[in-house]
Amino acid sequence: MSDADALIAALRRRGWTLGVAESLTGGAVSAELVSVPGASNALLGAIVAYATPVKNSVLGVDQELLDAHGPVHPQVAAQMADGVRHAVQVAGHPADVGISTTGIAGPDSPDGQPVGTVHIGVVTPLALSVRSFVFDGDREQVRRSSVNAAIAAALELVRE
Repeated sequence: MSDADALIAALRRRGWTLGVAESLTGGAVSAELVSVPGASNALLGAIVAYATPVKNSVLGVDQELLDAHGPVHPQVAAQMADGVRHAVQVAGHPADVGISTTGIAGPDSPDGQPVGTVHIGVVTPLALSVRSFVFDGDREQVRRSSVNAAIAAALELVRE
């Protein structure tokens, strides 16, 4: 069973719903989850907030944080994960779980951080986790590693 299958199953067991906010992964986390039969029982929706202003206007990431640190920062990942829960709410009820990805896939770094720098946020009703990585490889390898790490991080918190 893949981590995506296991995450959807764990969400369903708990009766939890999910929202996903992606930047560098550009929808790949959502696509991986949607490939699982029955994902619609847990995944409410996803937002690709690729442009920095969208992180603020749609996901509610603090503008002062973005101005001070840019979009590739652990606290940005945390706020994206929390913000997507509200952005995909249904009938006034936010998603129980939010996952976010933000980072630099390359080939160049716009702000001097190493290419491959990635922050993944996960928020559940019980916990908040941000994991930071510097993945090796080209743009596609960094993005693939980010997808795998995001799903694994969420699975770890949801499975507990």
